[in-house]
Amino acid sequence: MMTEVGQTIIRHRIAWVNRRRAASHSRRDRMCYNCRVSSIECIPNVSEGRRADVIAIVVAAIRAVPGIRLLDQSADADHHRSVFTMVGDATALKAAVLELFAAAIPMIDLRRHRGAHPRIGAVDVVPFVPLGDTPLAACAALAREVGRAVADRFGVPVYLYEAAADDPDRRRLEELRRGQFERLSERMDDAAGRPDFGPSAPHPSAGACAVGARGPLIAWNVNLATPDHDAAREIARQVRESTGGLPCVKALGVWLADRHVAQVSMNLTDYRTTSLATVMARIRAEAARLGVGIAGSELIGLIPEGALEAVDLDQLGLPRFPDDQILERRLEG
Repeated sequence: MMTEVGQTIIRHRIAWVNRRRAASHSRRDRMCYNCRVSSIECIPNVSEGRRADVIAIVVAAIRAVPGIRLLDQSADADHHRSVFTMVGDATALKAAVLELFAAAIPMIDLRRHRGAHPRIGAVDVVPFVPLGDTPLAACAALAREVGRAVADRFGVPVYLYEAAADDPDRRRLEELRRGQFERLSERMDDAAGRPDFGPSAPHPSAGACAVGARGPLIAWNVNLATPDHDAAREIARQVRESTGGLPCVKALGVWLADRHVAQVSMNLTDYRTTSLATVMARIRAEAARLGVGIAGSELIGLIPEGALEAVDLDQLGLPRFPDDQILERRLEG
């Protein structure tokens, strides 16, 4: 149950967002926006997947920014995480990310946060992805600019990752998340673990944030027909690249308490190198070896249309063709 103080904070926050949105509405209506040319996609991940009122405030903060299109949002209670997909130019996206931080930080306290997904921050990760003729270098430059602004304005330490990272040892997001929020102080005590921007100590409640630039990524979860967490971990170990599995695949075995199932949670960083079908074939083989079945799968956020070309949806365990999750179709809408 939310306390009376918490409810008051949220009411004030909603009123603030509504005032900002009203002030910018007429300007937004006058804008001419073509998201298919020289634009950038941004997919912030926020460590809140259970409180609908908090998520609604974050959504309103994003939508209040002129020049931003919020294409998709999803929340997962077990992962305790929400994913937002927005597009715009560099100026609009920087403003939207800062507004998102301003909305999220007062309402999310990682000291009381528990979820299946690894996290280091209230706003955990902010990737920028090039669209159209936008070069990846432009996204990397934007990530550095936004990262510095976040650290300066909110006192949140920021790590740069993937194409935005100056240090090659920091390119991998999973390495930055190792130890999660609970071990951030220990990480930052070591000079090698200090952030790129901001203080060398975690924000007390908001932790840190990873800001980066990368190519398209597919977030995909496969649910097992078993509550056996160890089975999910073993399948993830066999699938992910870092432990000798498939190239361009990152995977974790997680336990979903609400659904009472184990899950293989994955990111495919290059579906042209390793397709959804290839990954599922390996998962089915490993599951059969362990004597467990596949209950189905789910795509998180938006995916490139090419990732589903000539794919058997039944083989992937998808309940339907995800028309509303195809990036190109949402951009055209």
